[in-house]
Amino acid sequence: MKKKVLIILGIIGLICWTIFWMYDYNKDAATKKGEDLYKTVIQRGYIIVGVKTDAKPFGFIDSNGANAGFDIDIAHYIAKELFHDPTKVKFIPVTDKERMYKLNINEVDMVIATTTITPKRQHFADFSNAYYITGQALLVKAGSSIRSLADLSNKNVGVIFGSTAEETIKFLLPTAHVLGYRSYDDAYNALKNGTVLGITSDEAILRTYSMKDNSVKILPKRYSRDSYGIAFRRGEESDYIIEVVNNVISDMDNRGVFNQLKRKWNLD
Repeated sequence: MKKKVLIILGIIGLICWTIFWMYDYNKDAATKKGEDLYKTVIQRGYIIVGVKTDAKPFGFIDSNGANAGFDIDIAHYIAKELFHDPTKVKFIPVTDKERMYKLNINEVDMVIATTTITPKRQHFADFSNAYYITGQALLVKAGSSIRSLADLSNKNVGVIFGSTAEETIKFLLPTAHVLGYRSYDDAYNALKNGTVLGITSDEAILRTYSMKDNSVKILPKRYSRDSYGIAFRRGEESDYIIEVVNNVISDMDNRGVFNQLKRKWNLD
């Protein structure tokens, strides 16, 4: 009898836990699957955007503890278009590795986080038009004997987990020992202490380190041509908001706003 009671109590407990978990998930979701994203954000009154917090000058935390950067400014422009108020944005921190995951579990409406548009990613997300063009570069110590990617054969090179640079280095130089890091600062520290002899990533991000620290430098060659886009969940639910965002990008380009932002963040 006691055994049956314990089994029943166990089943009830499992049901209660499942209900609680589902409630918590739905509470945190940006939107439910299948709902039109544009209508959802308009009804909510703000957009939820996945952004970087360690990728200066695109997305970082400033001295006041606020989100700042090129990507952050774009999010404010989108909010201004949707709500006539640039502050109607909630920022959620994401890393290269988890940004598509957070997008597809409905934690964010969109991702503006130095996300390169690639055929592989287009299987899992829909993208806006490109808003920034960059290329993969190599950051090394100023006095390093490393002159090109080929010099890293059988040597340690740092990348950011989940970045296109991780895929590119493995394709271009399969003999390199690729070490992955969660953040750019972690990879930078690994270069400084000699754990890796180079970091490969987008030139625009690596430039920040070379500008503030003359003990490191960016080698002149670029190993790719990459276009940043804003990522949305794949499907009809995102179609209209992507159209709206593309109009914002076009308007920013036509009015010279992107050039202003490039000057503001030392990207020109």
